[in-house]
Amino acid sequence: MLQIRKGTERGVADHGWLNSHHTFSFGHYHDPLHTGFGPLLVINEDRVKAGQGFGTHGHSDMEIISYVLEGALEHKDSMGTGSVLHYGDVQRMSAGTGVRHSEFNHSQTAPVHFLQIWIQPNVKGIAPSYEEKHFTAAQKQGQLRLIASSDGRENSVLIHQDAAIYAAILDGDPALQHALAAGRTAYVHLIRGQLNVNGMTLKGGDAVKVTAESLVTLSHAEDAEVLLFDLPF
Repeated sequence: MLQIRKGTERGVADHGWLNSHHTFSFGHYHDPLHTGFGPLLVINEDRVKAGQGFGTHGHSDMEIISYVLEGALEHKDSMGTGSVLHYGDVQRMSAGTGVRHSEFNHSQTAPVHFLQIWIQPNVKGIAPSYEEKHFTAAQKQGQLRLIASSDGRENSVLIHQDAAIYAAILDGDPALQHALAAGRTAYVHLIRGQLNVNGMTLKGGDAVKVTAESLVTLSHAEDAEVLLFDLPF
C-alpha cells in the first residue's frame, strides 16, 4: 500500500531567518494524520539565512541526523564537538542522557539548506555521541548508498534503532529495487527532481509511505535526489 505525502501540504514555519517545511508534526505545527512513521518522527527541510541559526538548546534520547544540501552548516555541542558540514556530509548525534548544541549558517553571505531528521532510538539513557561521514555524489549516483544503519556497516553512520537510511542520485538511470523483509516498511522522501515509486509519481518535497509491500521500485527519475528509510513496522 502506498500513501503519498505531498510536499506542498507540509507544515511551514517562516521566521524570517529560517524557512522550514515540516513533513511531520513539529513545534507549533500539528497534523494528527502526520505525526511520524514508526520510529521516524521528524523530517524538516530547513533554509537558514546567512549568519543566522539555532542557538544553544538541549535534546535527550533522540537520534538526530543532518543531511546538508547546500551551503555550510556549523555545529557545536556540549560534548566538545565542533564542525562545519557541506553538501554530502551526514551528521549523526545521539542525544542519549542529554546534550546541548547549536546549529548556525557558517556563511555570512549565502544561505544553508539542509534536512534535519529525528529517529526515536530503541535504547534510552545511553551516553551522548557524535559521528560524521561524507558521501560523494558519485557514491550515490545510480545506486542506493547506505548512509545510516544500526551497525554502521558499509561505512555508514551508526544509529541506535533497527533502521537503515539510503541516499540516491538518479537521472534517467535504470530502475532501482529495494527489498523489504517481512515486518518492514519504507518511507521514501524525494529531496528534488521527479521520481516514480512503485508506479506513483513524486515531485521534489513529496514523500510516500510504503506498507504491506515486499519491494520498493524507484524508476523514471529526472534530476532526482532521494532518501529511502527502511523501518520496523
